[in-house]
Amino acid sequence: MFAVALTTEAFGLTDVGRKRQHNEDAMLVDAPLGLYVVADGMGGHAAGEVASNRATEVVKQHITANKHLLKDLGINPTADSRSAAAALVEVAVQRACADIYRTAMTDSTKRGMGTTFVCLAVGGNKGVIGHVGDSRVYLVRHGQCHRLTEDHTLVAAQLKAGTITKEQAATSQYRNVITRAVGIQESVQVDTLIVDLMPGDMFVLCSDGLHGYVEDEEMLPLVSGMAPADLPKRLIDIANERGGKDNITAVVVKVAGDSAMASEETSEAQSRMEALRKIPLFRHLTYKEQTAVLSIATTRTYPAGREIVVEGQPGEELFVVIRGRVAIEKNGVEIAELRSGGHFGEMGLIDNAPRSATVRATEPTRTMVISRPDLMGLMKRESILAVKMLWSFVQVLSDRLRATNSELSEARQELAVAQAIQPFAEE
Repeated sequence: MFAVALTTEAFGLTDVGRKRQHNEDAMLVDAPLGLYVVADGMGGHAAGEVASNRATEVVKQHITANKHLLKDLGINPTADSRSAAAALVEVAVQRACADIYRTAMTDSTKRGMGTTFVCLAVGGNKGVIGHVGDSRVYLVRHGQCHRLTEDHTLVAAQLKAGTITKEQAATSQYRNVITRAVGIQESVQVDTLIVDLMPGDMFVLCSDGLHGYVEDEEMLPLVSGMAPADLPKRLIDIANERGGKDNITAVVVKVAGDSAMASEETSEAQSRMEALRKIPLFRHLTYKEQTAVLSIATTRTYPAGREIVVEGQPGEELFVVIRGRVAIEKNGVEIAELRSGGHFGEMGLIDNAPRSATVRATEPTRTMVISRPDLMGLMKRESILAVKMLWSFVQVLSDRLRATNSELSEARQELAVAQAIQPFAEE
């Protein structure tokens, strides 16, 4: 593992907006803990303010009591530590949900209160995003802006199902109807996502009072070139200038670090994403979906001469070469070589069939590994991702079938020619 020195600085601001009498948004900027939160409350008699603040408090308490799990994730990002860190955030939000629900049940003036919730919990060079509702997280990285959350709204569900268009969604009377919130019921489904952190990354957490006035495509030009400390006010001013009909909250988290110390880890993280994008099986996924796949991947290092997979033995893992070089051997004969970005073993993601060849490291080699059980678990949680991957797999099989048919056709033609000239050769 690499010793990477990354730090975060964060700035947040919340504003009542131009139409509301009370601010029911809440936020948290806790750099020592590495926890950043935006919550947008709902409910009459200031109950929304109670819900958003209580959710923030409960989540902070739970993560503070178990912050070693975030530290473990940063030090040793294994499958177990990733699962524990994601569960930490999920349980924290579930505790907040149950707490708010119980309060509402015992106080009739707060009946039906709830809140959206989004957070970024940082551990070393990893971050865990937790999300319920329609507050959002954006990531600005390498001159691009990616939305890392999907709104839990009726309109978003209709868009995903293809029953309305993006233009219809913009004017729908149901565009503010959320399908998930913290505290409305005793429990709630929490989306979590583990992300790599890199020097220069900027995360923007915001309530719908901001993103309701800012298109995703606008976010990058709005934040580019501005000091992080100035961004929350700038974003809030824009939302107010465009109407300010709701409370507005923005939290900006900037990742910094010694680039020399972090260069190897950063390079590996970039290589992992670049390699994943080139694999046909994952080519139709969005950046968020690709990040979800990377969150279930592990890394392994092999010395020169070590067999990675063995011909004839079953396997259920896809390997991607991050650094180094491997040889592919069939019946003891080298038939191909793969370098950084190359991949092998993808059929292991489909079944446990015997490997068709042996793959051996010819120099010290580091690989990214994705296992079938982990991928199946992700696909069960993410139905759209599953459909995209299945479609890509059908395309891969189709391409291979066409190539095989072409090779068979050429072989048949060569055989026919050989049979035609055989009598003359005998003469």
